[in-house]
Formats: sequence, structure tokens, C-alpha cells
Amino acid sequence: MNNKSKVLFSWSGGKDSSLALREIQQSQEFEVEALVTTVTAGYDRVSMHGLRTALLEEQVGSLNIPLEKVVISKNATNKEYESIWYEVLLKYRDMGIESVVFGDLFLEDIKKYREDQLKEVGMRCIFPIWGRDTTRLAQDFIDWGFRAITVCIDSNVLDKEFVGREFDEQFLNELPSGIDPCGENGEFHTFVYDGPIFNKQIPHKLGDIVLRDERFYYCDILFV
Repeated sequence: MNNKSKVLFSWSGGKDSSLALREIQQSQEFEVEALVTTVTAGYDRVSMHGLRTALLEEQVGSLNIPLEKVVISKNATNKEYESIWYEVLLKYRDMGIESVVFGDLFLEDIKKYREDQLKEVGMRCIFPIWGRDTTRLAQDFIDWGFRAITVCIDSNVLDKEFVGREFDEQFLNELPSGIDPCGENGEFHTFVYDGPIFNKQIPHKLGDIVLRDERFYYCDILFV
């Protein structure tokens, strides 16, 4: 008999999501009913990370967990995002799911925002890697066999050379002082293509690097 609590999981396709999912799976307390990812209509890419949905779908296929896309319009307001997100939450709450898992690390305002949002629909948040030392966590990510590429960097704090790179020890060693090793302040975002939570590696190649909003460099990752 399966006594695990079913949960939703907020999935970005990046490093912190992967670490949080590993933690949840190892706990033996929870079963992930679905991965929820916000996708921008028209671009057909994961919001913020800019990852193509073809790669997202390969990820979740390798994880063998169903995917629930939250589709928002380009330049969506917070009101639009929250309205669509609430619909998804209510759908799963009515199925008996009471909790959503997030990979946040230390930003208190984001944590409170999520908790307040879920409280409105009678659900709760789970933060399995909250408060972990991010230097240690970044090294653990590498040591545990995860592999990732930086898909977006904030040019206000990092040079263009940091996008489209392997997230490895050399990358960590070259980060400027004051940059969080897990990019928790939005310094960079990643695409995880291999690791202990996946059944197979995601085949890919690097595409063009472009500058958006005169600030963020994105490296297009192509499925091969």
C-alpha cells in the first residue's frame, strides 16, 4: 500500500528544481503527481529561463512524471499569472492534493509570496532545500552527478562569457565575488540535462546567444 502524500512540484528545468526533486524523492514521504511549469505563449519557452518546451518535455519524459503547463501571454501581468496559476492549484486541490514543492533557497519575500498565494486556496508550501548553504549545495550538485548548462545570465552582474557554459567547478571558481553560487538572486539560470533523478541524459547542442531587454543574455539550447 502506498502511503506517500501526493504533491505538486514547481519545476523550472534548472538546478534548484532538480536538487529539490532529488530531496523529495529520497525522503520517501511524497509522490509527485505532476510537475508544474510556466510557459510563455508565442515563444513556446519556459518563462524566465527561456528553455524550449521541446527540451522541457524531454526532461519530464526522462523523469517519468506528468507535466502541467501554466501558459501565460507575453508581458503577462502578475494578475494574469496568478489567475491562471490559481486555476491549476484549484484543479489539483480538488483532486486531494494539499501541497506544492518549491526549490527556493533563501529569499524570504519569495517564500512569503508563495505561502500567501497557496494559503488562499487552502494549500501549503514545501521547501525541501530551504536554508541550505549555497556554496555546499552547488558543490553537491556537481558531486552527485548532475550536469547543467547556464541558459540565462544577468549582464548587470555577470559577463556574457558565463552564459552557455557548463555548471562545473571551473564555473564556480570563476564567479565574481558576491555572486551566489546557486544564482539565487537571479544572477543566472540553468538547464539540467543529466543527473541521478533522470532515466537518461537529454541530448542537446548550444545555439545562438542573444541579449534581451538590454540586460539578459540567453543561450538557446537545441534538442538533437
